[in-house]
Order: sequence, then structure tokens, then C-alpha cells
Amino acid sequence: MKKKPEWGFKENQELHAAAAFTIRNILEAIMGNIDESRTGKTMIHLGHGDPSVYPCFRTTTIVQDALIESIRSAKFNCYPDGVGIDVARRAIAKYLSRDLPYLLSSDDVFLTVGANHAIEVLLTVLARPGANILFPKPNYPIYEARARFSELEVRHYDLLPDQGWDVDLDGVKALADENTVAIVLINPGNPCGNVFSSEHMKKIAETARELEIMVIADEVYAHQVYGPKPFIPMGVFGDIAPVVTLGSLSKRWIVPGCRFGWIALTDPAGILQQTGIGACLKSCLTISADPPTIIQGAIPSIIENTSKSFFLNINKLLKEAADLFYEALKEIPLVTCPYKPEGSMFAMVKLNISAFDDIVDDTDFCMKLTKEEAMILFPGDAVGLKNWVRVSIGTEKKVLEDAIARLKEFCIRHTKTN
Repeated sequence: MKKKPEWGFKENQELHAAAAFTIRNILEAIMGNIDESRTGKTMIHLGHGDPSVYPCFRTTTIVQDALIESIRSAKFNCYPDGVGIDVARRAIAKYLSRDLPYLLSSDDVFLTVGANHAIEVLLTVLARPGANILFPKPNYPIYEARARFSELEVRHYDLLPDQGWDVDLDGVKALADENTVAIVLINPGNPCGNVFSSEHMKKIAETARELEIMVIADEVYAHQVYGPKPFIPMGVFGDIAPVVTLGSLSKRWIVPGCRFGWIALTDPAGILQQTGIGACLKSCLTISADPPTIIQGAIPSIIENTSKSFFLNINKLLKEAADLFYEALKEIPLVTCPYKPEGSMFAMVKLNISAFDDIVDDTDFCMKLTKEEAMILFPGDAVGLKNWVRVSIGTEKKVLEDAIARLKEFCIRHTKTN
């Protein structure tokens, strides 16, 4: 037999390109600059939204007890249905219904391996040749990464920093056409730390109805608010336009490693079921991964038994961090935070690049900050805003104070001296 000149397989370059969008890959590249022995400083990681390593942000013992009981019961060692086990779906439906003017059933809920998996499933379901989807700018990077593997054309609408990161609705209308399928809305905001008002959300729903598209409401940080505006789920306006809600256990319960999320059809008119979206979600999940059944079995207890005081304490800690960071930033040259965080655990900070002596852009800023101060921030270019940085404020007070001091020293050191 004639020998083949080379192997029949080779690396998937498209996969590399998609992975370049992910937070993990970007942070890995930045962290490669850390040399704690050279700087004499321990690493401060404000590049991702995972405060679980800090004692003040540890999850409730309710989560631990529920997981132990789920294991010991021996009821949840089986394969689950693709959409999730019924007791967990009912618990999530009941949980979401608390904030809605209508009741969800378990048939409206589809369980996923965290919110990233939910995004993957939804983009798969909506993809078809010629279709397009509207993403915010700035955006959560995994949307961009997953879209590269779908047939959806991506179009970006602006969030307006001088208007509290509200949606540029005129821009949305200009972008959409007859092939637009959905608009993605992240509230509370990642990466901006904003919270949409009820009035603004109603306008978004009315715009979606006018354009005849669905709203994908990414509410991973639901109820994690600490400013003047309360959290209002987009599903409240589901009678105006159909809404698909994404949620997760990760952030509110501070357990990102549990990898448990959901997709909910918050659509009282039933448009998403009538158009086959519900059936398509079920089909997609049938051939996809499932959250561990052990975790699914623990969900009813976690949802029902976690005290309000736990959530109030988490929000109190985040508010204190937001207040500290926002005020301290005013004393640091060449950086500005145009909007004080009110929700999630992030702030977007603008860099005055032209006033730095030897900083080329936001990525260069983050690389040099890591090398000189052993401190990690996330470059804004990766979320769609060049020459900004995203800062996670979900950390202990003393760590945040140290981070602010390091940031100030770095900015002063690199300021142009005319």
C-alpha cells in the first residue's frame, strides 16, 4: 500500500481562533507575566468573577448539606433526562416565578452545565443560514467564542457609558433586519456592573416586539444588586416580546465550580413553544452534556433553605467594595470609572492611553501591570471596548485596598512627564 504523504488529521485552526476569545485563554496569557519572586508581591487576581477563594465570600453551609444529602440518599446516581430531572426543574420554575406576574412550570425549564453551556445550546438552536443575532458591546466574551461555531452572523449594538450603560435602542433598530433572530441582554451587567431600570427594560421589550425578535436575558447575576435600582427580571415583560432567561447557581450562591445553570422560557404567550424553540431546546440537550444528577438532586433544598441573610451579606460586601473602588479611583491619574457599579461584581475603567508614557493599549497595560505589580485585570478589548479594563471587585477589603494602591503606583510610574 502506498504510504500517505502525511497524516489524515490536523489541528482545527477555527477552534484556536474561538478559544482566543475566552476569558480563560486571555487570562492565561496575562498570568504568564507574573513573577512574584521578582516583584516581592503576592498575586492579586481581579480578572475574573470568582470570589469563592475568600472566606468572606464562601457559600452557605446549606449548599454543602444539600449536596451531602443528595449523595447519601442514593436517589441521584442515575442518568437524568436530557432536559434535567423533574424535581430540580420544578424547583427552578418555582424560584423564578417568585419575581414574575405569572407561573412557570417544569416544562418551561431546561437544565444546563452552567450558563456557558446554556449560551452554547441557545446559539445552536437559533443558528440557521443567513440569520443574525445582536450582541451588546461590551459583551461577555463566551458569546463571541461560541458564535464562531454557529451559522449566526454577529452584530454589535452599543451600551452607553454616559447613560449608565443603557442600550442604544436607535442603534439596535438600525442593526436589525428581517433575518435578525434575537437580542442578548445581560442584566445585572457583565462587564459593566450596571442594572437596567424597569422603564428601560420595557422599552427594550417593545423594541424586540417591533423587530419581531426574542430577547435572550442573561441573568446570571440576578438579585446581585446593591445600588438604587432593584433587579427586575426581563421575563416580567414576556407578554410584550418572548423572553428566554439564562440563569446559574454560580454567582448568587458563590459556587461557580458546581456548574449548574438553566434556560427558562419566560414567555406567557407561549410563542417560543408554538414556534418550536422549546422542542428544539429539548432535542439539543438530548445530544449534549447534563449537569451532574447529584447536583440536580440538591437543588430543591438549596433553593428553599438558603436564608435571605446570606444573600444580603453578599450584596453588602459587594456594595462596600464598589463604594471603596469608585471613590479611590478618583485619586488615581489616567483612569476613570464613568459609572459606579450597582450590580454583579465588575466595574469598567477607562484608560487615558495618550497620557501614558509607554503604554500602547489596554492589553499592554494589563501585561505590564501584571509583570510589575503581580496584579491581574481583564483587557477591555476582549469584551469589545478597546482601552478600557474590566475589574472584578469581588474580593476582601484588604486585598482590594492593596490592589488600588498598586494600580495607583503603576499609573504614576507610567505617566508622561513633559
